[in-house]
Amino acid sequence: MASSVQTRNRPHHLVSLIAGLVVMVLPQPAGRALGAESPAPRRPNVVYIFSDEHRWQAMSFTEMPSVRTPNLKRLAEDGFAFTHCISNYPVCSPYRAMLMTGRWPYQTGVTDNSIRLKPEEITIGKVFKTAGYATGYIGKWHLGGTRAEPFGFDHSLIWANTNNHWQSTYHPLNGPPVVAKGYNATLMTDQALAFIDKNRHRPFLLMLSWNPPHAEFKDAPQEYKDWYADKSSLPYRPNAETEGKPKSRKGSRSEESPWQQYRGYHAHISAIDAELGRILQKLDELDLARDTIVVYSSDHGSMQGSHGLHGKRQPFEESIRVPFLVRWPAAIARGTSSDALLGSIDIMPSLCGLAGIAIPKTCAGLDFSPAILGKKGPEPASQFIMHISKENASGGQNHPAPLFRGIVTKRYTYAVRADRPWCLFDNLSDPYQTHNLIDQPDKAQTRQELQKMLAEWLKKAQDPFVIP
Repeated sequence: MASSVQTRNRPHHLVSLIAGLVVMVLPQPAGRALGAESPAPRRPNVVYIFSDEHRWQAMSFTEMPSVRTPNLKRLAEDGFAFTHCISNYPVCSPYRAMLMTGRWPYQTGVTDNSIRLKPEEITIGKVFKTAGYATGYIGKWHLGGTRAEPFGFDHSLIWANTNNHWQSTYHPLNGPPVVAKGYNATLMTDQALAFIDKNRHRPFLLMLSWNPPHAEFKDAPQEYKDWYADKSSLPYRPNAETEGKPKSRKGSRSEESPWQQYRGYHAHISAIDAELGRILQKLDELDLARDTIVVYSSDHGSMQGSHGLHGKRQPFEESIRVPFLVRWPAAIARGTSSDALLGSIDIMPSLCGLAGIAIPKTCAGLDFSPAILGKKGPEPASQFIMHISKENASGGQNHPAPLFRGIVTKRYTYAVRADRPWCLFDNLSDPYQTHNLIDQPDKAQTRQELQKMLAEWLKKAQDPFVIP
């Protein structure tokens, strides 16, 4: 029989950390007098926080000033933002496998949801652990199994059934699974705060994976839904179609109106913003903020009625463009940003670069840490986007999202299906992607250039897809 957690403040017992790791020491900072008695600086802590289905547009400082996200705004103002972070494969498990390994779906075999990541993969947990970090993973896993220790995490609390945001289950190392009653993002954050407190005297890597704002949307905390009492409080994007009732995750008609879902989605975002605030406050209280890299991002976006669609698995901006905010007071200039095209594939090498850890040769992505630190960084001409399989999607092969391969440049989005070219959007002149230029004669040369880029990406990613 599983035990039950009833309140948000009840302490959670952490498993013991693996002992005997060697803490690597960085050189003394420039300008320190020889012989000065001062401890050498340690490597920065890293707290990587990612939610599920949070699109770039849904923050107060991007497109929706009426959405209350003060802590996300603070993170951006105190640090650095990639304004064009691209989810290469906007589906949970494929994204997570890329995040963990820096490798493409056909390289890891994780080409859809519900596919297990192989323990022999070189992961970010293993790399940071080898470098002397205490490593922890808390929250949604979605890579098979209920343990993250085989992937280099000393401490893991893997949560399941997380779409029910008020009664989920987590798996301690010893003992039965725990049925946790309470808003799961809050309970996950409780566990994260305990990990930070326990490891405050040594460098640590913590990965915290919240489920909200993923559906179910209706169960957002009422206090945050009350902030958005009427439709005028949350404007839709101009390309949204809001008539009729959207399909639920299982393909049947939802009893919720589009407005109720939209309201719940943004209420969840405000709720996790508050949890982010708790993390930042804890780092302040422990005097760790200056030497801790805090990242907030998401695995993919959410259509929320744009183009008449819901969910993800699409090449559109609402599906593939996500937040990527980084704060490190000791090294990152406040209020800086870049429009460089950062992809999911680049996150692992970039975190290694920030921490001064050698990047595994297995990584297929680029190290964007120089750009984050105010130096010249990568400027890729495009990012690869894809939807490889929907066998494990809600509804399986009946899922409405088509399979595709494509690329995003700073100007264009281009995608093809297995049988034909599909879409071409000029995102500069048409930011809401309402005019498909795929059949325009005057775009023939542009299509050829983009198709050549796509062919190069397919080769790099070892993807067998054949361009029609």
